[in-house]
Amino acid sequence: MKVTYLDECPKGMRYFDDDDLESKLKPEHIEDLVEIFNTPLTGSYNWDYTDADNRLKKLYALGKKLNWNATMDLDWSKEPYPHTEWASKPEFQAFRNFEPYEKLSEKEKIECSWHVLASGLSSIVHGEQGAMLVASQLATCAPTYNAKLYAASQTFDEARHVEVYHKYLRERIGWIYPIMPGLKLLLDKILTDPRWDLKFIGMQIIIEGLALAAFERQRASVMDPLLKDIFYLVIRDEARHVTFGVNYLEEFIATLSEEERNDRAEFAYEACVVMRNRFGSTNVLKHYGWDAEEAMKAQTGSEAMTLFNNLLFSKIMPNLKKIGLLTDEVSKKYEELGILQFKDLEDAGVIDWDEMSKPLEYSSKTV
Repeated sequence: MKVTYLDECPKGMRYFDDDDLESKLKPEHIEDLVEIFNTPLTGSYNWDYTDADNRLKKLYALGKKLNWNATMDLDWSKEPYPHTEWASKPEFQAFRNFEPYEKLSEKEKIECSWHVLASGLSSIVHGEQGAMLVASQLATCAPTYNAKLYAASQTFDEARHVEVYHKYLRERIGWIYPIMPGLKLLLDKILTDPRWDLKFIGMQIIIEGLALAAFERQRASVMDPLLKDIFYLVIRDEARHVTFGVNYLEEFIATLSEEERNDRAEFAYEACVVMRNRFGSTNVLKHYGWDAEEAMKAQTGSEAMTLFNNLLFSKIMPNLKKIGLLTDEVSKKYEELGILQFKDLEDAGVIDWDEMSKPLEYSSKTV
């Protein structure tokens, strides 16, 4: 195995041309591309081992009970969903009404739908790797016993998510796009910041909240039953992760000074601005040679993207309010973004434990 250290992440798209490539590779043929980051992480032991919060203990228990295996619990034996069919429902295509896209033939639009799906799934893979790294940091630096247990279990959840989405990209699509600059910037900020609570806010509230919204939308739009099953399983995990973050941060934020709380509130706002474009298809625009500015105007103004942004912030804003990060100053900024109205919707701290505790079912057959 060869490890190559890079100064920055790769910019090009990777292709998987040979379905049986891995079985033919020897260790000396494999090259790992690695980018180094440094973090002044401050770890902590916990010598109490007391189950002080039954909500967090219950979430940890659910994680153990509802564990699933990416290779054994999904049916990979079926033929791949054909690339001659739409990857996602045509009405969900974000480039609709964009002139260069509309000039494509039906066959070319279908091909474009697979590129858009690959771009979105690639962002998920990169984001889930970031979540795995952050969760591993939280197991080290979270101060309480229950938080350490849960962060350790979440690390395994995130590893499974990276595995399953990358497996789908490799075996069912055949290519993977590089990470989007905005997502990379936010992950770098979270991973390299020494404050453990900022890691909680960035990952559990913003990134995981976004993921939960995005996965629900994509599960409704994708055509492949296998991918629907993948989204169903991951959504169950993500719902627990967001609930954990809301319950854990609610009491802690209340102990901060006004200056400290304002600092966290500003970070959460900046993260929301960055993450609005996490699932944008800039990579696809480059692939087709389309004008990025004009295409993004069409995409962000499309009905599909408007519905997605509404769904996204309907998940995040109530949680920011519940944990105390909708200060007067940042509330004005959220109002300018047109998303403050979502703050009074139901938050993730209102838990339907019966629903969350149901055994796993592959409901894509009925979707």
